[in-house]
Order: sequence, then C-alpha cells, then structure tokens
Amino acid sequence: MHADRPASERTPFPAVLTALLLAWLPVSASAAQAEAQAQVQSQTQETATPEADNSDAKPAASYPSIVVTKAETRKVIDRVIATGTIQAVEETFVQPLVEGLSIRSLAVDIGDKVEADATMATLNEDALLLTRGQNEASLAKAQASLAQYQAQLVEAQANAKEAVRVSERNARLLTSGSVSTALADQTEAAAAAALARVTSAEQLIAVAQSDIKVVEAQIADVDLRLARTTIKAPVAGTVSARTAKVGAIAAGSGQPLFTIIRDGAVEMRADVSESDLLKLAVGQKAKLKLADSRVTLDGTIRLISPTVDADTRLGTVFISIPESEKARIGMYANADITVEEKQALALPLTAVTSGKSETVVRKVRDGVVEMARIETGIQDGRYIEVVSGLEEGDEVVAKAGAYVRDGDRITPVRLTDTTGKTATN
Repeated sequence: MHADRPASERTPFPAVLTALLLAWLPVSASAAQAEAQAQVQSQTQETATPEADNSDAKPAASYPSIVVTKAETRKVIDRVIATGTIQAVEETFVQPLVEGLSIRSLAVDIGDKVEADATMATLNEDALLLTRGQNEASLAKAQASLAQYQAQLVEAQANAKEAVRVSERNARLLTSGSVSTALADQTEAAAAAALARVTSAEQLIAVAQSDIKVVEAQIADVDLRLARTTIKAPVAGTVSARTAKVGAIAAGSGQPLFTIIRDGAVEMRADVSESDLLKLAVGQKAKLKLADSRVTLDGTIRLISPTVDADTRLGTVFISIPESEKARIGMYANADITVEEKQALALPLTAVTSGKSETVVRKVRDGVVEMARIETGIQDGRYIEVVSGLEEGDEVVAKAGAYVRDGDRITPVRLTDTTGKTATN
C-alpha cells in the first residue's frame, strides 16, 4: 500500500520513534512518583501503629538496680597466713678433738651429704707419732727398772732370811753362854737391816709398776689422739658450712670446722599473732611459698612455741618440710596454714556487715530489702560461713555498703560467671 504513495508523502522511521519516546516518558515518571509516595505512606502507617497500640500502657516504676548474690553451700577453708624464714631443724657443729694439729686433708665440702662416722678431714699426726715413740721408750725403761727391782727383792729376801736365822741361833746360844751378848746384838741388827732392805725393794717395785702404768696411760692417750686425727661426722646430714682449710691449725675453740644439718631436715619458723596462734595445732597442714612464688612446698606444723613475745605479741610456729631439696637456709617464705575445711552455707564477705553486737545482711525477697541477723562461722579470704539466719538459695545484696535500707524496693541484678554460678564480686 505504501508503494502507491508518492515518496514525498511517506513519514520517515526516525521521526516516528522519537514521537513514541516523548509520549512514554511522562507516563513513566508519573508512575514512579506514585509508587514512591505509596511506600512513604506505608512506612508512616507502620511506624504509627505501635504508638497507637501502646497509647494505653502505664509507665513502669523505676527502682535502683542492685547486684544480689545467693547463699550457697560451698567449701570454706579457714586459713592462717604467716611469714618467716627457712632454718635447720637441728644443726651439729663439728670441732676437732685434738688441739694444735694442722689440717692435712679435707674429704667433704659444702652441700655434700654425709653418713654418721664418715671421714670429713684428717689432721697431721707426725707430732703424735713422735710422742708415742718417746712414751714407748719410757715404758721399756720402766719395765727394765721393774725387773731390776724385782731381782733386788729376791736377793734382799734371801739375805734377810739368812740374817734372821743367824740372829735367832745366836739368841739361843746367848742363853747358854756360848756367844757373847755383843755378837747376839750384832746379828739381830743385821737381821733387821736385811728385812728393811726387803721392804725397800718392794717399794721400789711398786714405784716401778706405777711408772709403767703412767707411761702406758700416756701411750693410750697418744693412741686416742691419733685416732682423733681423723675427723668424723657425728651425725648423718648435709654439710651447710665449712671453715676448715688445709694447713690451718685446728682448734677446739672458735668457729667449728664444719656445720651439718642433721638428716638434712629443714623447717620454716613463722611468726604468728597471738589471736591466730590459738587456732593452730600440731599436725595441721600448710602450703609454703618460697621467694619464687612458683615454688610451693607442703609442710606440717611440728611444734608451737609455748611463749609469746611480750613486745611484738607474736609467737613462733615450727613447720617441718618433708621435701626440702628446694628450700635453702635463710630463705624467706610465706605459709598458708589450713585451720579448718568444710562444706557449709556461705556468703561473700562483701555481703556481710559485722558490728560489735550483731552481724547482718540485706536479704532481698520479691524485690524488697529486709535486714536479717545471721550467725557466722569460719571464713577464708572471700567467703564466710553462715551458721544460722539464712536458707540455701536466699538472695542478699552482694555489696554490704550499698545504700539501701530495710523496706527499700530494688531491681535485683543477678550476674553470672562463666561457670553459670551467680557472681559475687
């Protein structure tokens, strides 16, 4: 049909497309504007709907938020904390038993463990050996003198026997006139002299025997001193000090040559206040921390001093340390002594107010604070035992210093830790 029209009457295609676009644009803009207005109205209605729904609600009362905690059964440990130093249970001082001899050699040093009767040092024995030789010579001389006196005694006894026989014969002959009175008297005097020589010989023998005993005693003394040139440990233990030096003259007075910690046993001697001292008893367990807090040792109270210092009001507690390899004499230590341990109803210390006449807590029931009197027992650093006045699960104000009074209404806040238990601090 278009072929029948002249070319001058036909409408060009680009012109038609342009006309269509111009007609569509106003319609699209109007549709988009209408859709946007509809969305705004919808949001406005949704926002206004809750306000309309809550228009009749009453405003809630505003009460202070207070942290509360529950009375719960837990382990409560009553402890006494004390400080002190590590010392030896018993120290044994080793002194030489021989005076004036030089030290020849040393067999032990500081830190060595020794058994009873073990050799610790030896002294120079040359002077003693010389003295012993001299005493042995004196003994031989005394023994020779004794033999000589014994021979003289035999001779004197024989002479005395003969003199007595002659004297008695002349005495008989004197009665018959066979000998003169002078001869009889002479033989009688000779007999008496012979008997005196016997007595003298016997006395010389007794003196010689005494001399021998003296020399033998001197030899025994030298032998004892020779035996003591070997210095031995009087007890088993650990050598904690040594002043002995090779070549030095050993003396019984002054500083000891060695100091031994008997059986290596050490202990902590802790100073405790007189009030805490009344809680302690022999056999109670303790945890000891040395200068390095990472090192912890077990201990047991072995002795409690029966006296208290009048000035400091402190008493001494002796805590034995079975495993003492890491403990050194003079170390500073802290002791955590367990006085009593039990499962009991308990509260945090922060929740309890203790006065002169009563102990109270701020009990919370249905959001209302009630002052409640309680009776308390043992306590540790965080918790205190509740003997009476509360039941398991009762809630109280966690901080006793909170500004709430009896009858106040509060909003309880229950904090929980990672274990699910109510937090107290």
